[in-house]
Amino acid sequence: MLQIVLQTEAVAEASSSISLLSMAAKGGWLMIVLLALSVVAVYIFGERLVVLRKAAKVDQNFMNNIKEYIYDGKVQSAIHLCESQNTITARLIAKGLHNIGRPLTDIKSAIENVGSIEVARLEKGLPVLASVAGGAPMVGFLGTVIGMIKAFYNMSMAGNNIDITLLSEGIYIAMVTTVAGLIIGIPAYFAYNYLSSRIGSIVNNMEKHTLDFLDLLQEPLK
Repeated sequence: MLQIVLQTEAVAEASSSISLLSMAAKGGWLMIVLLALSVVAVYIFGERLVVLRKAAKVDQNFMNNIKEYIYDGKVQSAIHLCESQNTITARLIAKGLHNIGRPLTDIKSAIENVGSIEVARLEKGLPVLASVAGGAPMVGFLGTVIGMIKAFYNMSMAGNNIDITLLSEGIYIAMVTTVAGLIIGIPAYFAYNYLSSRIGSIVNNMEKHTLDFLDLLQEPLK
Protein backbone atom coordinates (compact mmCIF):
# COMPACT_ATOMS: atom_id res chain seq x y z
CA MET A 1 0.00 0.00 0.00
CA LEU A 2 2.80 2.38 0.92
CA GLN A 3 4.55 1.61 -2.36
CA ILE A 4 1.42 2.50 -4.33
CA VAL A 5 1.12 5.80 -2.47
CA LEU A 6 4.75 6.63 -3.15
CA GLN A 7 4.34 5.79 -6.83
CA THR A 8 1.24 7.99 -7.03
CA GLU A 9 3.09 10.90 -5.43
CA ALA A 10 6.01 10.42 -7.83
CA VAL A 11 3.66 10.51 -10.81
CA ALA A 12 1.97 13.63 -9.44
CA GLU A 13 5.32 15.37 -8.95
CA ALA A 14 6.45 14.40 -12.45
CA SER A 15 3.23 15.66 -14.04
CA SER A 16 3.38 18.92 -12.12
CA SER A 17 6.92 19.50 -13.28
CA ILE A 18 5.85 19.40 -16.93
CA SER A 19 5.73 22.98 -18.08
CA LEU A 20 3.47 24.35 -20.79
CA LEU A 21 6.53 25.18 -22.86
CA SER A 22 7.79 21.62 -22.80
CA MET A 23 4.34 20.33 -23.69
CA ALA A 24 4.14 22.78 -26.59
CA ALA A 25 7.54 21.62 -27.82
CA LYS A 26 6.18 18.09 -28.03
CA GLY A 27 3.67 19.31 -30.59
CA GLY A 28 6.34 19.69 -33.24
CA TRP A 29 6.55 22.23 -36.04
CA LEU A 30 2.78 22.68 -36.23
CA MET A 31 2.96 24.53 -32.91
CA ILE A 32 4.92 27.26 -34.70
CA VAL A 33 2.06 27.64 -37.16
CA LEU A 34 -0.45 27.78 -34.31
CA LEU A 35 1.68 30.32 -32.46
CA ALA A 36 1.76 32.53 -35.57
CA LEU A 37 -2.03 32.26 -35.90
CA SER A 38 -2.49 33.23 -32.25
CA VAL A 39 -0.27 36.30 -32.68
CA VAL A 40 -2.23 37.35 -35.77
CA ALA A 41 -5.55 36.89 -33.96
CA VAL A 42 -4.47 38.89 -30.90
CA TYR A 43 -3.09 41.70 -33.06
CA ILE A 44 -6.22 41.99 -35.21
CA PHE A 45 -8.53 41.90 -32.20
CA GLY A 46 -6.57 44.56 -30.32
CA GLU A 47 -6.14 46.83 -33.33
CA ARG A 48 -9.80 46.55 -34.39
CA LEU A 49 -10.97 47.11 -30.82
CA VAL A 50 -9.13 50.43 -30.68
CA VAL A 51 -10.48 51.46 -34.10
CA LEU A 52 -14.06 50.56 -33.23
CA ARG A 53 -13.93 52.39 -29.92
CA LYS A 54 -12.87 55.55 -31.75
CA ALA A 55 -15.51 55.03 -34.42
CA ALA A 56 -18.25 54.61 -31.81
CA LYS A 57 -17.53 57.98 -30.21
CA VAL A 58 -20.04 60.58 -31.39
CA ASP A 59 -20.49 64.14 -30.16
CA GLN A 60 -24.07 64.32 -28.88
CA ASN A 61 -24.33 67.97 -29.95
CA PHE A 62 -22.94 67.36 -33.43
CA MET A 63 -26.25 66.85 -35.23
CA ASN A 64 -27.84 69.74 -33.31
CA ASN A 65 -25.06 72.06 -34.47
CA ILE A 66 -25.44 70.83 -38.04
CA LYS A 67 -29.15 71.45 -37.84
CA GLU A 68 -28.64 75.02 -36.63
CA TYR A 69 -26.12 75.78 -39.37
CA ILE A 70 -28.44 74.47 -42.08
CA TYR A 71 -31.41 76.40 -40.73
CA ASP A 72 -29.26 79.56 -40.75
CA GLY A 73 -28.06 78.82 -44.27
CA LYS A 74 -24.44 78.40 -43.10
CA VAL A 75 -23.62 75.32 -45.12
CA GLN A 76 -19.91 76.11 -45.28
CA SER A 77 -19.75 76.42 -41.50
CA ALA A 78 -21.40 73.02 -41.22
CA ILE A 79 -18.78 71.58 -43.59
CA HIS A 80 -15.99 73.08 -41.50
CA LEU A 81 -17.53 71.51 -38.39
CA CYS A 82 -17.54 68.11 -40.08
CA GLU A 83 -13.94 68.50 -41.19
CA SER A 84 -12.87 69.40 -37.65
CA GLN A 85 -14.18 66.08 -36.32
CA ASN A 86 -12.47 62.89 -37.42
CA THR A 87 -15.50 60.62 -37.09
CA ILE A 88 -17.47 58.42 -39.47
CA THR A 89 -20.66 60.40 -38.93
CA ALA A 90 -18.87 63.67 -39.69
CA ARG A 91 -17.49 62.28 -42.96
CA LEU A 92 -20.91 61.05 -44.03
CA ILE A 93 -22.60 64.35 -43.24
CA ALA A 94 -19.79 66.27 -44.96
CA LYS A 95 -20.38 64.28 -48.13
CA GLY A 96 -24.05 65.14 -47.97
CA LEU A 97 -23.34 68.82 -47.37
CA HIS A 98 -21.03 68.97 -50.37
CA ASN A 99 -23.92 67.72 -52.51
CA ILE A 100 -26.56 70.12 -51.22
CA GLY A 101 -28.46 71.58 -54.16
CA ARG A 102 -28.60 68.29 -56.01
CA PRO A 103 -31.65 65.94 -55.89
CA LEU A 104 -32.18 64.18 -52.60
CA THR A 105 -31.65 60.78 -54.22
CA ASP A 106 -28.20 61.87 -55.40
CA ILE A 107 -27.30 63.09 -51.93
CA LYS A 108 -28.45 59.80 -50.45
CA SER A 109 -26.43 57.81 -53.00
CA ALA A 110 -23.30 59.87 -52.31
CA ILE A 111 -23.65 59.28 -48.55
CA GLU A 112 -24.25 55.55 -49.07
CA ASN A 113 -21.11 55.28 -51.20
CA VAL A 114 -19.03 56.88 -48.46
CA GLY A 115 -20.77 54.68 -45.91
CA SER A 116 -19.79 51.55 -47.84
CA ILE A 117 -16.16 52.65 -47.80
CA GLU A 118 -16.30 53.36 -44.07
CA VAL A 119 -17.86 49.96 -43.31
CA ALA A 120 -15.15 48.26 -45.37
CA ARG A 121 -12.53 50.07 -43.28
CA LEU A 122 -14.21 48.94 -40.07
CA GLU A 123 -14.25 45.33 -41.28
CA LYS A 124 -10.58 45.36 -42.24
CA GLY A 125 -8.88 42.28 -40.83
CA LEU A 126 -12.08 40.49 -39.83
CA PRO A 127 -11.87 37.94 -42.68
CA VAL A 128 -8.38 37.02 -41.46
CA LEU A 129 -9.67 36.67 -37.89
CA ALA A 130 -12.48 34.43 -39.14
CA SER A 131 -9.90 32.35 -41.01
CA VAL A 132 -7.89 31.95 -37.81
CA ALA A 133 -11.02 30.92 -35.91
CA GLY A 134 -11.76 28.22 -38.45
CA GLY A 135 -8.23 27.34 -39.46
CA ALA A 136 -6.54 26.92 -36.06
CA PRO A 137 -8.65 23.89 -35.04
CA MET A 138 -8.08 22.38 -38.48
CA VAL A 139 -4.32 22.79 -38.07
CA GLY A 140 -4.68 21.12 -34.67
CA PHE A 141 -6.58 18.23 -36.20
CA LEU A 142 -3.88 17.95 -38.84
CA GLY A 143 -1.43 17.50 -35.98
CA THR A 144 -3.71 14.81 -34.61
CA VAL A 145 -3.61 12.91 -37.89
CA ILE A 146 0.16 13.30 -38.20
CA GLY A 147 0.65 12.18 -34.60
CA MET A 148 -1.52 9.11 -35.00
CA ILE A 149 0.21 8.18 -38.24
CA LYS A 150 3.55 8.44 -36.45
CA ALA A 151 2.23 6.36 -33.55
CA PHE A 152 0.96 3.57 -35.79
CA TYR A 153 4.14 3.69 -37.85
CA ASN A 154 6.21 3.19 -34.72
CA MET A 155 3.98 0.28 -33.75
CA SER A 156 4.39 -1.36 -37.16
CA MET A 157 8.16 -0.96 -37.05
CA ALA A 158 8.38 -2.40 -33.53
CA GLY A 159 6.86 -5.68 -34.57
CA ASN A 160 6.13 -7.83 -31.53
CA ASN A 161 8.25 -5.66 -29.24
CA ILE A 162 5.64 -2.96 -28.77
CA ASP A 163 6.53 -0.51 -26.03
CA ILE A 164 4.32 2.36 -24.86
CA THR A 165 7.29 4.72 -25.17
CA LEU A 166 7.23 4.14 -28.93
CA LEU A 167 3.77 5.71 -29.04
CA SER A 168 4.46 8.65 -26.76
CA GLU A 169 5.82 11.02 -29.40
CA GLY A 170 2.94 10.46 -31.79
CA ILE A 171 0.34 10.72 -29.05
CA TYR A 172 1.92 13.95 -27.77
CA ILE A 173 1.70 15.52 -31.22
CA ALA A 174 -1.88 14.32 -31.61
CA MET A 175 -3.13 15.65 -28.28
CA VAL A 176 -1.08 18.83 -27.88
CA THR A 177 -1.79 20.23 -31.34
CA THR A 178 -5.50 19.48 -31.00
CA VAL A 179 -5.75 21.29 -27.69
CA ALA A 180 -3.64 24.21 -28.95
CA GLY A 181 -5.78 24.56 -32.07
CA LEU A 182 -8.97 24.69 -30.02
CA ILE A 183 -7.47 27.09 -27.48
CA ILE A 184 -6.67 29.50 -30.33
CA GLY A 185 -9.75 28.89 -32.47
CA ILE A 186 -12.45 29.23 -29.83
CA PRO A 187 -11.39 32.70 -28.52
CA ALA A 188 -10.81 33.86 -32.11
CA TYR A 189 -14.35 32.80 -32.97
CA PHE A 190 -15.86 34.73 -30.07
CA ALA A 191 -13.61 37.71 -30.82
CA TYR A 192 -14.83 37.75 -34.43
CA ASN A 193 -18.48 37.69 -33.37
CA TYR A 194 -17.87 40.41 -30.79
CA LEU A 195 -16.22 42.71 -33.32
CA SER A 196 -18.97 41.98 -35.84
CA SER A 197 -21.61 42.98 -33.30
CA ARG A 198 -19.73 46.21 -32.53
CA ILE A 199 -19.55 47.01 -36.22
CA GLY A 200 -23.28 46.31 -36.57
CA SER A 201 -24.01 48.78 -33.78
CA ILE A 202 -21.82 51.44 -35.41
CA VAL A 203 -23.50 50.88 -38.77
CA ASN A 204 -26.92 51.31 -37.16
CA ASN A 205 -25.82 54.65 -35.72
CA MET A 206 -24.49 55.67 -39.12
CA GLU A 207 -27.82 54.89 -40.73
CA LYS A 208 -29.70 56.76 -38.00
CA HIS A 209 -27.62 59.90 -38.43
CA THR A 210 -27.89 59.67 -42.21
CA LEU A 211 -31.68 59.48 -42.03
CA ASP A 212 -31.75 62.40 -39.58
CA PHE A 213 -29.65 64.44 -41.99
CA LEU A 214 -31.85 63.59 -45.00
CA ASP A 215 -34.96 64.47 -43.01
CA LEU A 216 -33.28 67.72 -42.03
CA LEU A 217 -32.76 68.64 -45.66
CA GLN A 218 -36.45 68.15 -46.37
CA GLU A 219 -37.72 70.20 -43.43
CA PRO A 220 -37.21 73.63 -45.05
CA LEU A 221 -39.24 72.40 -48.01
CA LYS A 222 -42.28 71.55 -45.89
